[in-house]
Amino acid sequence: MTERPRLVATDLDGTLLASDGTVSERTGAAWARLPELGIESVLVTARPPRWIDPLSAIVGKHGMAICTNGAFVYDVANHRVVEQHGMPREVVLRLAIRLRERFPDVGLATECADGMYREPVYPDPHQEQLDMPFQPIEELPEHVVVGKLLAARPGPIDPEFVATVTEVVGADGEVAFSGVGALAEISAAGVTKGAALQRWAAELGIDAADVWAFGDMPNDLPMLRWAGRSYAVANAHPDVAAAATHRTASNDDDGVAQVLEQL
Repeated sequence: MTERPRLVATDLDGTLLASDGTVSERTGAAWARLPELGIESVLVTARPPRWIDPLSAIVGKHGMAICTNGAFVYDVANHRVVEQHGMPREVVLRLAIRLRERFPDVGLATECADGMYREPVYPDPHQEQLDMPFQPIEELPEHVVVGKLLAARPGPIDPEFVATVTEVVGADGEVAFSGVGALAEISAAGVTKGAALQRWAAELGIDAADVWAFGDMPNDLPMLRWAGRSYAVANAHPDVAAAATHRTASNDDDGVAQVLEQL
């Protein structure tokens, strides 16, 4: 394992970003110096593409971000999804039936390349105001590519709900938890942050041993386990802290910057 990475990858919320969703001056400066050091960088986030636009200053010269837990690669400057790894429509509809049978109060939504489609009963934990009309899953337009199927129930964080959704989904998808409410995020089988980061590194000719990755929540685990060196911030979920090879300070204490400044 190298003592100097060729590629640094990081999650955003709870990791690179402060708790208020901003990039601190210290973290921004440390991240911006990576190209000067000859080190590649990439953001790997559960955020949908539209939530990356305000962070365009930190996406790097390549202008791309890996979004939606690996389902989309987003060209920030041109507001365009350039790579898609979506769920087959028949799988989305099959999972919707199974989830409603298991959880009568579940609300469903989809994150697609052109935005979110959600049902009226979907209890959006982000309380995002969208212009898109409510759309039953069964009536999704044929052209849309579903990056994530979101299943949510009202209430606080509910690990048991996420665990049961994982059982219901089975081999039909990948279930991730990013630390928000009673929300399970379902991607196509094989689509994870780890798989997306591996593809990104392969295109650059970079091996896992030369990659450092930072994260805080269980949806980061595939990425952290693949990277040669992984860092859990101090505020990380216990499963992440246990899996990472290294630790750093919390997101609000510029944990990522503290590591990068040593380079």
